Amino acid sequence: MAASLGPLVGAIDQGTSSTRFLVFNAETAELLSHHQVEIKQEFPREGWVEQDPKEILNSVYECVEKTCEKMKELNINIANIRAIGVTNQRETTVVWDKTTGEPLYNAIVWLDLRTQSTVERLLKRIPGKNKTFSKFKTGLPLSTYFSAVKLRWLLDNVEEIKKAVEDGRALFGTIDSWLIWSLTGGKNGGIHCTDVTNASRTMLFNIHSLEWDPDLCKFFDIPMEILPTVRSSSEIYGVMDSGALTGVPISGCLGDQHAALVGQMCFQDGQAKNTYGTGCFLLCNTGQKSVFSEHGLITTIAYKMGRDKPAFYALEGSVAIAGAVVRWLRDNLGIAKTSEEVEKLAEDVGTSYGCYFVPAFSGLYAPYWEPSARGIICGLTQFTNKNHIAFAALEAVCFQTREILDAMNKDCGIPLSQLQVDGGMTNNKILMQLQSDILCIPVVKPSMTETTALGAAMAAGAAEGIEVWSLNPGDLTAVTCERFEPQINPEESEYRYARWKKAVMKSMGWETSGVPSNGDSNIFSSLPFSIFIMGSMLMLIGAKYLSGK
Repeated sequence: MAASLGPLVGAIDQGTSSTRFLVFNAETAELLSHHQVEIKQEFPREGWVEQDPKEILNSVYECVEKTCEKMKELNINIANIRAIGVTNQRETTVVWDKTTGEPLYNAIVWLDLRTQSTVERLLKRIPGKNKTFSKFKTGLPLSTYFSAVKLRWLLDNVEEIKKAVEDGRALFGTIDSWLIWSLTGGKNGGIHCTDVTNASRTMLFNIHSLEWDPDLCKFFDIPMEILPTVRSSSEIYGVMDSGALTGVPISGCLGDQHAALVGQMCFQDGQAKNTYGTGCFLLCNTGQKSVFSEHGLITTIAYKMGRDKPAFYALEGSVAIAGAVVRWLRDNLGIAKTSEEVEKLAEDVGTSYGCYFVPAFSGLYAPYWEPSARGIICGLTQFTNKNHIAFAALEAVCFQTREILDAMNKDCGIPLSQLQVDGGMTNNKILMQLQSDILCIPVVKPSMTETTALGAAMAAGAAEGIEVWSLNPGDLTAVTCERFEPQINPEESEYRYARWKKAVMKSMGWETSGVPSNGDSNIFSSLPFSIFIMGSMLMLIGAKYLSGK
């Protein structure tokens, strides 16, 4: 006989590096079981980052089935799972064929830089090449980061997609839309929708009217009929169409950073959280008013917890590379076999010994928005070894957080007295201590770090027609936390931060468009040049022959 724990809620957490399915007790917020699968990232050319949408979808099915098996082993009745929430990597762009259910190209991941020339072409059409031309409609600067330019690139460069749009077969969506459409039936009646948080990351959505903006769609030349219907973050979208949880409603949807804000219970104006995942994202709830930054932050929708509930807004500082730098040290440089080993290397030296690492692999996001930047490691001496580089990589994550926190404090006017943190990297105690030292404020980490999945589960469980999870402040479970207090003097912290800033300036202006982007720097790849070289060699040989030497 399976044990009954009262109502349960599941959460699909589809991130950049992995997919997870987690099940929570709706009354206690306790995590009961989960399963995780790592996702492959493909780098077909320099600056390009892609994923296979089918692999992403299959990983979701696998995580759901495996978690249900684990629950049966734990003697927990899966029939008590009342609802499922979806949370996802944001901006990543998928176009698929609604008649076959097949993707028409790989998903272009948020980190991808192929659209730099698309951005430059679009900028030429804006008076004064003003990158913030749509800031007051969308909250976002014109950047390779957001979905509209990725979609524009697909429409310009993929014949199959162009054809599918002409034939009325194409659907566009961010990962949440692709998953919800597929899970609720796909080509057999799947629901094509997104929520306000994911829509607010496309550059096509008006964050005040909460609708797709016809003028922006016209500017990017995006046909509006391929866009998903925009819904709130907490309502029943449809039901699971197959697998162990067939018939269970999908009733929560939030972009991953918004879900973490909810999971950290940041429902009050001024409450903030920082998530350390592939990238690093600091969000501060600004209540029912949108606040526009003067210091390089973006304005985004925090959540909208029901069809008739108001939208809440947030200021966000986005850093492209956080956990990805550890993965890079592991997979590209091979200085460690596991991420834990990178932490150990850093711990063994306890200092970067004057070495600074700016991981601008995808340019710089907040507060600079500088796509021409590239990664650099500087301050190297003969003494520097892999331990110092590992330490500098962890320090880079902390310095980047300090930059966006400084911007947040300037915009909000009230400095944060402590930083609430979550995400996979927060299990790294060295990193958390380092973060507190560099910020000169305490860092507070909940003992249950799966706050992104928790936020999606809360949204699903609180939806009208489900109502097994109360979001009333009095009913929310108190969270136990671990605190990290600053342990170095502020002068040393300021000195290191100033050196970091110097390194950042050196990383800028590195990349210029118009240069071959396929990494082919072979001089013989230029035909006229190779003809000139061959001709010169023949002339030399001929001259030697004629001179008889």
